[in-house]
Amino acid sequence: MPDFLTKRTPKPKYDVVLIGGGIMSATLATLLHEFDSNLKIAIFERLGRFASESSAAWNNAGTGHSAFCELNYTLEKEDGSIDISKAENIAEQFEISKQFWSYLLEKNYIQEPKNFINSCPHMSLVFGKSDSEFLRKRHEKMITSNLFKGMKFSTDHDQLREWIPLIMSKRKDNEVLAATKMDLGTDVNFGTLTRKMGRFLADGSNVEIFLYHEAKDLDLLADGSWNIKIKDRLHNHKQDVHADFVFIGAGGYALPLLDSSDIPESAGYGGFPVSGEWLVTYNPELIAQHHAKVYTQATVDAPPMSVPHLDLRIIDGKKALLFGPFAGFSTKFLKEGSYLDLPESVNFKNIRSLFGAWWHNLPLTQYLVRQVAMTKAQRIQHLREFVKDANEEDWELKIAGQRVQIIKKDDKLGGKLEFGTEVVVNKNGTIASLLGASPGASTAVFAMMQVIEKCFPEKLENEWKEKLLEIIPSYGQKLSENNDLAEKVRNYTKEKLELEY
Repeated sequence: MPDFLTKRTPKPKYDVVLIGGGIMSATLATLLHEFDSNLKIAIFERLGRFASESSAAWNNAGTGHSAFCELNYTLEKEDGSIDISKAENIAEQFEISKQFWSYLLEKNYIQEPKNFINSCPHMSLVFGKSDSEFLRKRHEKMITSNLFKGMKFSTDHDQLREWIPLIMSKRKDNEVLAATKMDLGTDVNFGTLTRKMGRFLADGSNVEIFLYHEAKDLDLLADGSWNIKIKDRLHNHKQDVHADFVFIGAGGYALPLLDSSDIPESAGYGGFPVSGEWLVTYNPELIAQHHAKVYTQATVDAPPMSVPHLDLRIIDGKKALLFGPFAGFSTKFLKEGSYLDLPESVNFKNIRSLFGAWWHNLPLTQYLVRQVAMTKAQRIQHLREFVKDANEEDWELKIAGQRVQIIKKDDKLGGKLEFGTEVVVNKNGTIASLLGASPGASTAVFAMMQVIEKCFPEKLENEWKEKLLEIIPSYGQKLSENNDLAEKVRNYTKEKLELEY
């Protein structure tokens, strides 16, 4: 670790302060630096390395979320039709991320794209006649969109054996299965990508990075700026830092920091921490039989983030297979957090939301209790629904990241659990916070563009606009409505990211 990242002392005043060293802060800092290299920007990260929490490779599934395989993004309506609008929105957002990463490669800010992104087909797999019919209708609807052209569908066992030989091994000929396959899918190591951006910011920009520095409290000053209490965790030193604009991208710790700001927009928010585990194998014989990310339907009462999937992962050039996730529970808001995080987050502003969300999600509570109590052998039994002859000795348990699901106040329910990603901004646009989980990292660029649109609207419409269109050529247009642009953008990012579909 460079000395200047641990020995430097923060200045008393910055234009922009970003809290957290994950992919969100790294993305926002890079965008703002490109728009105006004279901005005085500081990033404060409480741990000793960027991307140590949710952005770390094994703390997420590494899926470049494009809605190719995630069935919870395409709901069946009461009349039997399939609504793909959310899927199109997610796909559009990931295309924005790919354009941004391609720009960074073109400018030589980062190098070697295969270190962080690789082609990996995305598949949906369902079992039984009813779900097979749903998948057929889903495929029929999705291929009408520019974003999902080329998606394949099959119920034929011979075809499925070509696509997913590991899963099809030992299957009975009369078993009813259906699958879709999209070759444009990707596996992404968000930890490596974040650290690549971090190295650029540290070495190639005037953005100041402070590791082992934790933001503890936020106070609004009379002039509209912010006072942030910063603790140097290495030297046990505390100081105040002022900023005109603050972004909270601190994962699970975003919630208590947002609450400390006392902005009206933070009222009623609560958090429910959920951890997870994967079953992982490095057995080359198994890996050779599975080159895809294969998602299926969530079980009854399971949250969308617990959709079972069997994935190829490529981390630091090494291939592995991942199965899960299995839900866990901890009162920590971060893996490197405190067991007091959850109880200390409860206050008079959010207790009604928390109780309402709990009361109306009792089946989810029961689901989590069952998941936490599972043994490894029981997890292997779930795996055998995918891999019939899975051997327990081939698979090991790996702890995934800690997520904090958003709980929002609701007039009817008191509070409700949200499973998406949400940007909270005050009315003056001087503070923004990212809350929530999936699709998270995949749509980081879109989320950070939302922050910039809400907090720097005049600059974005004027002096920053030309640079924005250079970074994201499709900005302001819908690829779902422009086939030529969709093909042009995908060809451009395929070349720059060295994808092989």
